[in-house]
Amino acid sequence: MKYFLFILFLGVGIYSCSSTRDRKMQDTAVASESDTVRIANDSLEYEILIIDPGFSYFLNAVAHPEGYYSQDYLENKNQFLVADYNARVKQPFRYDPNIYEREINYDPNIDYGYDVNYKLYNYFVYLSRNHNQRFSVPTRL
Repeated sequence: MKYFLFILFLGVGIYSCSSTRDRKMQDTAVASESDTVRIANDSLEYEILIIDPGFSYFLNAVAHPEGYYSQDYLENKNQFLVADYNARVKQPFRYDPNIYEREINYDPNIDYGYDVNYKLYNYFVYLSRNHNQRFSVPTRL
């Protein structure tokens, strides 16, 4: 009877460990999907996908809330920040190509809306803080 209880507890222990491992793997998959932030204005067919593990958290917990900045302020900042960012994309030997992968096509004559400008500006703030990048236009926070 002792051996039966021992085998029963051993079986339950192994079963519970395997189900915990599977659960952790599922949680990781969900976390990686939530790390993708989509910046888009569907009416203009404009989209940026940011796949950076900490940006989603930064946007929700650290960045100033939406409405803190005016749209004019964000548009002015983004115009200069995008130009600086695109210049770094063209210099892969000087700047990390893992950070500066593709150019951002930002036209200051197009109204992208508040949401696009807000998230784009905060991505530059995130880059400057978490990847220790300095842009020609200071980003505040």
